[in-house]
Amino acid sequence: MMTANTIKPSFAVIGHPVDHSRSPAIHSAFAQQTGITLQYDRLDAAPASFETTVADFFANGGQGLNVTVPFKERAWQLAQANLSTRALLAGAVNTLWSSPSGLHGCNTDGVGLVRDLQRLALLGSAPRVLLLGAGGAAKGVIGPLLDVACEHLHVANRTAARAQDLRQAWLTQRPDDQARLSASGLTDLPNMHWDLVINATASSLQGEAPDLPEGVYRGHTRAYDMMYGSNPTAFLQQAQAHGVTQSADGLGMLVEQAAESFWIWHGVLPTTTPVIEAIRRQMQVAVR
Repeated sequence: MMTANTIKPSFAVIGHPVDHSRSPAIHSAFAQQTGITLQYDRLDAAPASFETTVADFFANGGQGLNVTVPFKERAWQLAQANLSTRALLAGAVNTLWSSPSGLHGCNTDGVGLVRDLQRLALLGSAPRVLLLGAGGAAKGVIGPLLDVACEHLHVANRTAARAQDLRQAWLTQRPDDQARLSASGLTDLPNMHWDLVINATASSLQGEAPDLPEGVYRGHTRAYDMMYGSNPTAFLQQAQAHGVTQSADGLGMLVEQAAESFWIWHGVLPTTTPVIEAIRRQMQVAVR
């Protein structure tokens, strides 16, 4: 018989589709590591019923939701009354929880990216970073990248106007970043040596690499793809073909952003490296 003391707090990842999500395995590993009892599920929401699905989840005792595509901007709207500073700046939410004051939202993507870059020693000191893409993934990481003292952050997108709009929208909130944040199309990049190139586009999902001009990779430029897979992504293959020797995909970012969500919900920050290694092994076994 289940009593009030044995009911597991309920968490989930919500998206559409969501059956591929590794979040249940990641949070289960965190729970085992920290001795916390929880239930973590996948919640596939039809696009027309996202808001209703979220409301029903929390009305039925749900404790927290991780939000993935295509709902991060709509989650931001739902949590308007209680947004963290990170979420407010990012314009997107990937972590939801409820309190008597209402629904709360945070964005842990940028923190997850920076922690993984630091773990892998890919960030370096005061780097010049080229960020490819101007969608939600790019928007969510601009603040944390600037906050770790980037010397310069340049946003480049296939459509230059979209990158420039993203820069302008950011500067309306943080005008002091004007000298360190620039934007352009992919074909008119500034003549600068990039210490790190980050792919925030969805090109790797289609097995393609961004169409970059010659000269992006020089000397000791490093490369990072927010996407991940069992094999190197098309972007990482492109970078390696141009002489890049230090590169990584986004599996670590996935685990690191989940760890920050876990801390928000439980007040405990789990150790991520063994979880990253375990998920990587699972991915490699799956393709054999």
